[in-house]
Amino acid sequence: MSEGSLIRVAVVGASGRMGQEVLRALTPSQGFEIKAAIDKAMAGTHVQELIGPSGPDIVIQDKLGASLDASPVDVLVDFSHQSAAAIHADSAIKRGVSPVIGCTGLSETDMREIKSLCAEKGVPGMYIPNFAVGAVLMMKFAQLAAKWLPDAEIIEMHHDRKEDAPSGTAMLTAQMIGAARITDPVRLPRPLIKAEGARGGKVENVPVHSIRLPGYLAHQEVIFGGPGEVLSIRHDSMDRKSFMHGVKLAVSHVRSLNGFVVGLDKILFQ
Repeated sequence: MSEGSLIRVAVVGASGRMGQEVLRALTPSQGFEIKAAIDKAMAGTHVQELIGPSGPDIVIQDKLGASLDASPVDVLVDFSHQSAAAIHADSAIKRGVSPVIGCTGLSETDMREIKSLCAEKGVPGMYIPNFAVGAVLMMKFAQLAAKWLPDAEIIEMHHDRKEDAPSGTAMLTAQMIGAARITDPVRLPRPLIKAEGARGGKVENVPVHSIRLPGYLAHQEVIFGGPGEVLSIRHDSMDRKSFMHGVKLAVSHVRSLNGFVVGLDKILFQ
């Protein structure tokens, strides 16, 4: 990609709600060019039929590799499904394309393999559990608080179609809290558990509670407790447009990174 040119992008999972928002957001006026849209569910459909006349003048394809070969791109944005994200990343990296993965729920094995391939091929990439800038700030604030208030719990609330629990955001937040603590949380006597799971599941010794209900989109509250005080840090995404600023940042900066990194904070706080 030459200096001053548009960043060439392919979108996987193009017909999904997030995929459609990406197709709307990454416009030439913003410095991007959608060169390929991939989604088996709507292969053969013109993108403008899906999102309107402002969309790119391309037809949705069903094969990622063939699409990347036909229309070389710089960045692959993947909002398809966790079960296929590692395969998509492999296909992209081997072609010198940087993956920006928004599918949460990838296994540790998938993450290690993607990281290894990025290092082997010298192609940078990103896995981003949450693209909302406010959510990234929430995680950063929680990380700062954990140094002084080690007792914390996380409540994350998502729509009823979200498959993984806890969410990628909650997992990363708990990991950041665990790494930032300088003292251990208070060890309380085990309570009488009347319903299994009532105290949530622990990630890095942080209890995490997952709620899945219609009406929610993506929400998280991190609660810290100390002697005589409680600190709550909460973020709410009410619309998928809240994620697009982060998508633009990731696509704009991923090629300047070194290796495979996790989290939008690697860009915001570099």
